[in-house]
Amino acid sequence: ATYRTFPPGTEPHPSFRALQEERTLTEFKESVVAVWTPGRLGGHNQQGGTNLDLARTQSARHFEMPDGYNQLFGAERYRAAESLFDVKMAASDAAHPPPSPAQALPTLIQHSLSQVDVDIRPHLLANIVVVGGSSLVYGINERLKQELEALYPGPRVRIFASASVVERKFSSWIGGSILASLGTFHQMWISRKEYEEHGPGIVEKRCK
Repeated sequence: ATYRTFPPGTEPHPSFRALQEERTLTEFKESVVAVWTPGRLGGHNQQGGTNLDLARTQSARHFEMPDGYNQLFGAERYRAAESLFDVKMAASDAAHPPPSPAQALPTLIQHSLSQVDVDIRPHLLANIVVVGGSSLVYGINERLKQELEALYPGPRVRIFASASVVERKFSSWIGGSILASLGTFHQMWISRKEYEEHGPGIVEKRCK
């Protein structure tokens, strides 16, 4: 790597460094990090050993940082995403406490389903749409389907995810722009004055 020094007063703004760090981490997440399947990384496999030991035997993936540092990542690349499903595997320190069990991805979905009528739940389980940057982590859809089928052994679980990286990352924004472009959407607009006068309840009332 080639390091460059800048004269005083011409250094890049900290926001530029933060942007480049985020880009590097995003590239690492989408090209190296993977979700372990089948089963949980901290669990045992059919051979009687642990899945973590089995993960150590899998092919490692190489990644090079912008400063030239490069390394092969083995079982570590599975541990990074395991906390999405098993919070006990999350890395933590004094500044970053571990997530609570309620923050695990399957548990969040289970909580959301518990808020709707029982008759609607099978339809929702059959139409789960996965979006966002973290949905690009290798194996996340298969693992999510596996976890939900364990929680709901009866209904059919179907996971939908766009094949387009751009659509996967920005589906929420794309959906919002489509909704905002509808001719009837202006009927659901809520002004700041209305929100301050009626509070959060106006959202549910206006957007039925």
